[in-house]
Amino acid sequence: MASTDQLTTASDQSARAARAAPGRSWLPLLAVSLGFFMVILDVTVVTVAVPVLGGALHTSASALQWVVDGYTLVFACLLLLCGALGDRFGHRRAFLAGLAVFTVASVACGAATTGGQLIMARLLQGAGAALMVPASLALLRAAYPEPAARARAFGVWGAVSGLGAAAGPVIGGLAVWAINWRAVFLVNLPFGLLATALTVRCVPAPRPHRGARLRLPAQLLGVAALAALTTALNEGGTRGWADPLIVGCLGGAVAAGAACTVLLRRPVDAAVRSSRAQRRGLAGGATVGLLLNLGFYGLLFLATLYFQRQRGYGPLTAGLALLPMFVVMTVSSFASGRLAARTGPRAPMVAGLLAGAVGLAGWLLAAPDTPYPVLVAPMALAGLGTSFAMPAATTAVMESAPSERGGTAAALLNAARQLGSALGVALFGSLSAAHLIPGIHLSALLAATGFVLAAATAAVTAPGRRA
Repeated sequence: MASTDQLTTASDQSARAARAAPGRSWLPLLAVSLGFFMVILDVTVVTVAVPVLGGALHTSASALQWVVDGYTLVFACLLLLCGALGDRFGHRRAFLAGLAVFTVASVACGAATTGGQLIMARLLQGAGAALMVPASLALLRAAYPEPAARARAFGVWGAVSGLGAAAGPVIGGLAVWAINWRAVFLVNLPFGLLATALTVRCVPAPRPHRGARLRLPAQLLGVAALAALTTALNEGGTRGWADPLIVGCLGGAVAAGAACTVLLRRPVDAAVRSSRAQRRGLAGGATVGLLLNLGFYGLLFLATLYFQRQRGYGPLTAGLALLPMFVVMTVSSFASGRLAARTGPRAPMVAGLLAGAVGLAGWLLAAPDTPYPVLVAPMALAGLGTSFAMPAATTAVMESAPSERGGTAAALLNAARQLGSALGVALFGSLSAAHLIPGIHLSALLAATGFVLAAATAAVTAPGRRA
């Protein structure tokens, strides 16, 4: 086994090689982005295939819900644990392990012959995603040590999120139409193989922090809290919020979360103890991520229902109707990274969140017969605001974390985002269950308010202009 010094030397040589080859400087970003693209794609790509695969596999409605939600559940619950594993054992190892698990699980999804097999494969996909996402940000931080280049890389990483979310319904619809529902999952195979090859050849391996404590009791309590909360949010709308299972899950989430917080407040190694400013930056970035995803993805869920149920669009047409939002997100994320590189993350975060608040409030114009062009501007503004805020928030969180805890910081941000998405879909879905249009209006006001609160949080906690 190589010694720590040998690992350090190899890591330093790899990083120097990456910096010494300007023509290849984009390859680490491409490798990491391909993995992240698969993770985001599989959040949305399966939605348009659900009716077809349900008929093909003869599955119940509740089983179909777990085909969609099981992936997100495992992904959200394992993020903190997988981020800590990356800090301890190495982020490139964690990323490659996640790629392998995700790719194999995608093949298993495509080969499933029963609903149970498909659900188990989707759960395995979620575990692979949880390994990849925290490691991807830590690898970008190591591959691009210069702050401006790092901010631009985080901008591209954020653009991939918008691109994956936009491509999901379109790729899923085309795959089902042209081939069959199995192609929805098998499309991940070439992405996974290419990302693995590029990662092995081109991505420098940052030194793992061998002395880092995994703090397994706290990590497992955190997993239990997120699992209980996510289960309650996913099942509450179907079972009713007074159902004993839902009440028990919510109570268990509170108890496990409180115990996890107590354990995490105990002193850690002095080498990884963060300053007050760093803790404020981490907490502020996580809060922004939660509020942003709550408002954006909660209202996106209602927008999809609006176009399909209220306007009568098919799944593919509804996906295309949302393209203005995602196209703006994808394009402007690159500008967000460059702006954050020049000004620091605070300015694009605040400006983006305020612009997004205006766009979300624009859904107050939605009515049963509202012309589609009237809704294009609100969708574009919401996409623009999100694309400016999220990469900047990522930069703020990663720069606030000690280098030894980059994976844990990335996991914290993404766990907060996943929790925000689950809260937004559950809350806004409940508000709109009886009457869609009034529910959209109330949800739009709540989403816009959340963006304004996030902007205020960013103004206080995010790093400003760099020296």
